[in-house]
Amino acid sequence: MRQVLGDTLRGADVDEDSIADILLAATEACSNVVLHAGPSVRAYTVALTVDGAICRVEVTDVGRGLLVPAISPRRGPGRDTVASAGALAESGRGLSIMRACMDEVTLRSAPGRGTRVVLGKRVRWSQPLARTA
Repeated sequence: MRQVLGDTLRGADVDEDSIADILLAATEACSNVVLHAGPSVRAYTVALTVDGAICRVEVTDVGRGLLVPAISPRRGPGRDTVASAGALAESGRGLSIMRACMDEVTLRSAPGRGTRVVLGKRVRWSQPLARTA
């Protein structure tokens, strides 16, 4: 995943600092699938989109889901809010690392229905984009 995602971002001329942040956050999201989705999950999806200066990575599984409220983005680096009542019981540092690397982190999960993490980051470019007249 890291190789394909990194090569794709480099091919789009995203700068190396942005790539490093995106790869670290995506690795954490994928690690969470392996740790929390359950042994019956044999696969998960990772989708990348770059639209303008915004890069989004979505990591989705159809595992057992988590007993946590939805986390949705609020504007600003590393800022998230709980979208429903309750507190997020975090067992490790994965979510904190994702928040530190990305501008937006959205987590939606439901027991028996899997989990979807969307990571968003405003990226910088290696080369200035050519202007067309």
